[in-house]
Amino acid sequence: MNSASGRAQSFGQTEINWDKLDKTKFYVVGAGLFTGVTVALYPVSVVKTRLQVASKDVAERNAFSVARGILRNDGIPGLYRGFGTVITGAIPARIIFLTALETTKVAAFKVVEPFHLSETSQAAVANGIAGMLASLSAQAVFVPVDVVSQKLMVQGYSGYTTYNGGLDVIRKVVKSDGIRGLYRGFGLSVMTYSPSSAVWWASYGSSQRLFWGLLGHGTEHEDYTPSQWKIASVQGVGGVAAGATASLITTPLDTIKTRLQVMGNEKRHGAVQVVKSLIKDEGWQGLYRGLGPRFFSMSAWGTSMILAYEYLKRLCAIKE
Repeated sequence: MNSASGRAQSFGQTEINWDKLDKTKFYVVGAGLFTGVTVALYPVSVVKTRLQVASKDVAERNAFSVARGILRNDGIPGLYRGFGTVITGAIPARIIFLTALETTKVAAFKVVEPFHLSETSQAAVANGIAGMLASLSAQAVFVPVDVVSQKLMVQGYSGYTTYNGGLDVIRKVVKSDGIRGLYRGFGLSVMTYSPSSAVWWASYGSSQRLFWGLLGHGTEHEDYTPSQWKIASVQGVGGVAAGATASLITTPLDTIKTRLQVMGNEKRHGAVQVVKSLIKDEGWQGLYRGLGPRFFSMSAWGTSMILAYEYLKRLCAIKE
């Protein structure tokens, strides 16, 4: 018992819990910090989305050719189509997500504690539950943002409709399908993002414990507070591992969801029809359209996001 308690205390030296944060500072600084990360990685999302929705006769078959085509036709602005919509919706969505994540994580650790799991398993279960519930909480905001931004990302590409900005997308979707049109693919979004978030946070939480264990932290031989550089390194590697794991598991669902959300009003296919069409045209590998950019995006985003997130928590920690 003393050993387990010592390990928990030791790991606490590398983590900052929700009750130790200045919430106002956390939200204000966090909005700016995550906007910067989004600016850096947004073009990868545009390329991934175009790969996923391209028709089988489109010549561009890989991420590099898609990126070259965008730059050739639209220049740098083409890589940021739909960016304004994403940023506008991302701020409230992230507030909901991060609040739900941190508060749920604390509760989840208390729930799993009586089961006497190992540190790694306990972290995986608690972080996985928190990630899944946080994602569920934020979908009401995320899905309409997804629908609008993805229509802007692919407009004029491979036969898709052209729009005059995010408001034009909203107006046309609501006129055609009502408010429910903004929630097209909601079920698949929940099925994609909630498991993805659960896998991501479970992988991140457990990999951190695993890496710290391999480094000897928390043992009787090495029970000191590690340097900030060492903490950031472990967190960064954990972000890469988590992003890679989540992308491999959830890319098929993401491909189906994206195709459903960008369909024009004349193409009212369901998820089953989308799957059948993809498999008929390209085989099972069609479900992994955009895996490369998604793999890179989730790994790069995971590393950047978690380093920014953990830095933000250290920055907003209440001084004792």
